[in-house]
Amino acid sequence: MLSVNEYGVEVFEEMMDLAEELNVEVVELDGGTTVIDAGVNAKGGFEAGLFIARICMADLAEIRFASYNIDDISLPAVEVTTDHPVIACMASQYAGWRVKVGKFFGMGSGPARALSRKPPELYEKIGYMDDAEEAVLVLETSSIPDDAVASKIAEACMVEPDSLYLVVAPTASVAGLVQIAARGVETGVHKFESIGFDINTIKHGHGIVPVSPVVGDDVKCMGTSNDCIIYGGRMYYAVEYENIDELKEYVRKVPSINSRDYGRPFYITFKEAGFDFFKVDAAMFAPAEVTVNELRSGKVLKSGSVNKEVLLQSIGAETP
Repeated sequence: MLSVNEYGVEVFEEMMDLAEELNVEVVELDGGTTVIDAGVNAKGGFEAGLFIARICMADLAEIRFASYNIDDISLPAVEVTTDHPVIACMASQYAGWRVKVGKFFGMGSGPARALSRKPPELYEKIGYMDDAEEAVLVLETSSIPDDAVASKIAEACMVEPDSLYLVVAPTASVAGLVQIAARGVETGVHKFESIGFDINTIKHGHGIVPVSPVVGDDVKCMGTSNDCIIYGGRMYYAVEYENIDELKEYVRKVPSINSRDYGRPFYITFKEAGFDFFKVDAAMFAPAEVTVNELRSGKVLKSGSVNKEVLLQSIGAETP
């Protein structure tokens, strides 16, 4: 079975070798854990964000930059293509680990989740297990983790602290926003899973998401980066699913337009919910548009559409 941590650590080492070119800083904690700072104190940038996305997906996807036009405004975008959508997205990339130690908090995603098995029921469902001796985790946070944080992560992954590798980037950073844009395919796969679809039938995935500009602090950038997926994300999946009528119903339910909170920038909804994710309709976390090709029948099904009006409202673009 493919080892997401072995693949992810290889990208981490490549990132360290290119630290100067990527505008990142390499920090070694007293306990031996290596940390790459891609936006807390370091400058980071687009290419650093691309490396972070590669680590998150265990290098099991082709990730590249593209352009995305919203009327007469052109934004950078991230295009993702993978032949391992379940392992790359759900066993690795999915941000399913809330790392909280003292005052430190960060959302953890990437290969190390497969060693800590967070959440365990997901790994049972997809039938995946990693057995690596090294672990690499990406943390969406605005502070550098210390030895206490590293020790807790290492313990959960059953590795030594000096065999743990961490990458950090705040939401409100170029690198952070790039790696979030690379989550479009994963967001769609997760939405399929949440409505009861057997995601093991998803064989290939492709998608494009615009990269949010840096519009303010972490919370505001969290809003716009979510909107880029919710209102601008266009996904394509190839599946093997015999019951076409059932498949049609699943495809219909996936796009974000099915959410009761759909139709305005996410930041507004989040603020009205008291900045409590659990008060936001979970159906909101989905791509704008989904196209599915059922491989055996040759059927092509499409649901949802891009909402340019809300995207423009979200990023607040002006013409001087």
